[in-house]
Amino acid sequence: MRRALLILMLVLTVVSAVLVLVPAVLIRPFTPQSWTDLELAYLMRAHNRWMTLAAAGAGMLMVLGLWRGGLGKLQRWVTLACVVLLVGFAVLARQNHFEWMFRPMPGPDYVEWAKATHVADGDMVLAVEINQDARAFPVPALAYHHLVNTMVGGVPVVATY
Repeated sequence: MRRALLILMLVLTVVSAVLVLVPAVLIRPFTPQSWTDLELAYLMRAHNRWMTLAAAGAGMLMVLGLWRGGLGKLQRWVTLACVVLLVGFAVLARQNHFEWMFRPMPGPDYVEWAKATHVADGDMVLAVEINQDARAFPVPALAYHHLVNTMVGGVPVVATY
C-alpha cells in the first residue's frame, strides 16, 4: 500500500509538472507556433489550476497517511520533495509567466521630445496627430510592451506594433 501511494505521489508530481511546464514551452513568444500547439497549451492552462490544486491536496493527504505508517529516511525526503513540488506547481499554475517577461511599464508618461532621453536619435517612432495634438511612441518600447492605450486630441487611441 505504501509503495502504491509513493508511486501515485510521483505520478501526481510529474503530471503537475507537465500541466504547468508544457504550456510555457508551447507558447513561445518570438517563434513560430502551430495552431495545435496553442490549442493544447490553452486547453492545459484552462484546467491546470484546479488539477494542480487537487494534486497538491491529494499529495498532502498521502503524506499524512504515509508518515503515520512509518517511512524510511529516503522515503520521507522523497514524499517531502513531492509535496513541495506539488504546492509549487499549484502556485505556478496561477501565474502568468508572460507578465514576468513583458512587465508593464511602471508609471508610463509623456514628455516633450527634447526631454525624451530614453529615445535614441536613430530610433523609429509611431506618430499620431489628432486635433492638433501629437504623440510619438518609440518602436523599441512598443516592440517590448506591444501596445499603448492613450488619448490623443481627445480621442481614445490604441497604438500597437
